[in-house]
Amino acid sequence: MKKFFLLFTFFLIGFIACAENRDEPTREVGKSQTVVPLADPFIMLYNNTYYAYGTGAANGIEVYTSDDLKEWKKESALALHKDNTWAGRWFWAPEVYHINGKFYMYFSADEHIGVAVANSPLGPFIQTDKKPMIADEKTIDNTLYIDDDGKAYLYFDRFNDGLNIWVGEMEDDLQTLRMETLTPCIHVSQAWEEVWPRVNEGAFITKHKGIYYLTYSGNSYESPFYGVGFATATSPKGPWTKYEKNPILQKPGNLVGVGHSAMFRDKEGQLKIVFHAHYNQSRIHPRGMYIADVTFTDDAIPVMRISTAILVPVSVK
Repeated sequence: MKKFFLLFTFFLIGFIACAENRDEPTREVGKSQTVVPLADPFIMLYNNTYYAYGTGAANGIEVYTSDDLKEWKKESALALHKDNTWAGRWFWAPEVYHINGKFYMYFSADEHIGVAVANSPLGPFIQTDKKPMIADEKTIDNTLYIDDDGKAYLYFDRFNDGLNIWVGEMEDDLQTLRMETLTPCIHVSQAWEEVWPRVNEGAFITKHKGIYYLTYSGNSYESPFYGVGFATATSPKGPWTKYEKNPILQKPGNLVGVGHSAMFRDKEGQLKIVFHAHYNQSRIHPRGMYIADVTFTDDAIPVMRISTAILVPVSVK
């Protein structure tokens, strides 16, 4: 308890000191340009166009489009509108996948996870059966992973030990979770994650040389010490081993509060990570979207690395 109190006091003093800094940098990076205001961002490349989705709108999920990852246009209509779901608030952390001619959006709303389907990456994404996947339990941050054998898995956060990450197998409809298969993945267990409060969230799965990599975020998204770590496994259901030198992304350059990441490959095939950061060092909202390259070392168990060269995508009118 004493350790927690000292850590929390240190965090609070630091936060107040930042808040008192009146020389706040602006995120305006050019005429009619600002950093793309998406939190919990996700990028999909489809038909030579990039689509970005994220947390930001009160009534659903926004979508931005780009040809080059640098300049982004906000589409006029929401990709997902609350009227097409069970929920009326808190639309967070969307991810979109093109599977068998349809687009599936996995999202959180009102602290429950759901999925909606569309014929276009722009939407409208619609729930024909307006209900969350798990009606009787708070859950957020669902991410889909389809393994090489075609089996689909859903990773998400439960609230039964702070926030911790679980996985379950999906039915062939990609909308129904097989509850009997639920398996715990990771929970708060490393010192860097214990600033405040108990959070492991925002899972994403990628595979490299036969090894599964689960990236996740630790600490509260409100903390400047929010960051990204990873764990590895030889099966999509684990057991998972966290990298001993986590975090691999935390407070890069002048960015703070970095996390809730996802990965994608660009038009050249380069693996990239997209994540959000606080508005600036003294203000959290609106959070902005950033992009960096991802590489792996040649170790027996390759270590995931995130480039320090960070792309700042801008929203253009």
